[in-house]
Amino acid sequence: MAVTIKDVAKLANVAPSTVSRVIANNSRISEKTKQKVREAMNQLGYHPNFIARSLANQSTQVLGLVLPGSADKFFQNPFFPTVLRGLSEGAHEKQYALQMTTGQSDEEIYDGIVQMVQGGRVDGVVLLYSKVEDKVMMYLRERGFPFVMIGKPFKYSEEITHVDNDNYRATKGATDYLLNLGHQRIAFIGGDLNLVVTVERLLGYEKSLRDAGIELVNEYVIHEEFLQEGGKEAVKELMQLAQPPTAMVVADDLMALGVLNTLHEMEISVPDDISIVSFNNVLLSEMSRPPLTSVDINIFDLGYQAAKSLIQKIEDPKDPIKRIIVPHEMVERFSCSQYKDQDH
Repeated sequence: MAVTIKDVAKLANVAPSTVSRVIANNSRISEKTKQKVREAMNQLGYHPNFIARSLANQSTQVLGLVLPGSADKFFQNPFFPTVLRGLSEGAHEKQYALQMTTGQSDEEIYDGIVQMVQGGRVDGVVLLYSKVEDKVMMYLRERGFPFVMIGKPFKYSEEITHVDNDNYRATKGATDYLLNLGHQRIAFIGGDLNLVVTVERLLGYEKSLRDAGIELVNEYVIHEEFLQEGGKEAVKELMQLAQPPTAMVVADDLMALGVLNTLHEMEISVPDDISIVSFNNVLLSEMSRPPLTSVDINIFDLGYQAAKSLIQKIEDPKDPIKRIIVPHEMVERFSCSQYKDQDH
């Protein structure tokens, strides 16, 4: 026969209602009592029925995740599995599960989130991106449904809890690093301009050049998808210019891998002929040839903090709006070198 709450209560010598409160992690129960009840649960092999619980207290213990695009592209980029591990750990600590919604188009993604929210399938939502124009964010905001964003909201940033890096400062730092090596013809390969992270990084790159008194060359700024193909397309375009760049800031390691492979095919040496600074510092950056100098944005922590903040918001609707900035640091490897004037 299945073990019940009453069996646990009897063994722990407490009331059944106390066992229920321990399962719900109620703060009014002392740690000593919680420990005693959990030991009894372990001894009897009792597992709480979360479905029955959620029906009783109108909570699902599930966080909804909204991806920025189709799932196949999502899993091609190591950024997302890493952010997912962080989300998973933050959710698991409070016994929440994760549910994803994906779609091939913005319309499908929007429909998926409406079904998720109106069907009462989730208690809150994490947006794994921040777009300049976003119907999903507007929908959640208008409904007053708990949500947090990974990335800085383009609008209402004072009213939305979000977890982000200082992308402006990080990219200014990456560009300054190349300028200090003597490079002046520095290109920027960014992602989709509808993503706020791209806008912020572009502004940091521009500010660095401006401070150094270097004129911005429009042809040196290219936007592609955060995929290997994006990097390939961008570098082909840049190297065909009359004055190609001697250095590049690439907004993503997977794109940078596409850049490296294409330069290798073109017999252009990194870092002898061209220097590259990338972003994300995923395993790829260590394994590439040469290993990439990359800005570590602590992807795991972005996910972990987002899950934690959302659960606080769900459990306490009066929880104040937070802006959590996860620190970044540059990891120097072997894809950059001092500028050598090829013309002399």
